Amino acid sequence: MRDRRFGGFWRRLSAYFIDKFVLYLISLLLFLVGLVAMGLRGVSFGSIVITGDLPRGMGLFMAVYFVTMLLMDMVYFIWFHGTVGQTLGKRLCGIRVIRISGEKMTLGIAFLRWVGSLISGSLFFLGFIWIAFDNRKQGWHDKIAATLVVRAGNEPGKQASPTGTSTFNNPLPTDAEALSAALPPFSMPPVNAVRIAEPSGSAETGIPEAGSSGRPTENP
Repeated sequence: MRDRRFGGFWRRLSAYFIDKFVLYLISLLLFLVGLVAMGLRGVSFGSIVITGDLPRGMGLFMAVYFVTMLLMDMVYFIWFHGTVGQTLGKRLCGIRVIRISGEKMTLGIAFLRWVGSLISGSLFFLGFIWIAFDNRKQGWHDKIAATLVVRAGNEPGKQASPTGTSTFNNPLPTDAEALSAALPPFSMPPVNAVRIAEPSGSAETGIPEAGSSGRPTENP
């Protein structure tokens, strides 16, 4: 049976496309700004389209543009994963990145995960395809950074409260607490409940039995 606690392949792919679309819009805006800046120096975008000739400095502009896009991609994923565990796409798809150890996500772990994503996509995207077949829906980058992608609301230690809200970091009971809850309460009996044995002997004759000590009592 498929474990619904983890973010599945298609849900994660949808979140990835949303994030890439957001980055594409930003990169398109930066590209147009760059073309406008070059147009002010006498370079017309229309002439580039008509002639197909790149003006002087265009190669440097494209190199700077691609480096900027790479840095923007890195900052986007590292910042959101390292601070809140969710990018815009993951938030819309209801999933979150967490650490297997249960500790809080950090920028260092997010950076390691981003570097791992480059490895996942380098060999025909096999590291991302691996998510569809893994028991815990981990890609290679998740295994490198020791992270999981889970459904929002299924993070470890999160339980629903009676008011309908959710609380985090509810510790699980220890073995000693579970044992004490299973056993009935133990209490010492009161002292006056213990019956004190009377001295052995016959009450009528007052003669002690064999082996007892003391003087016999006289009958009136």
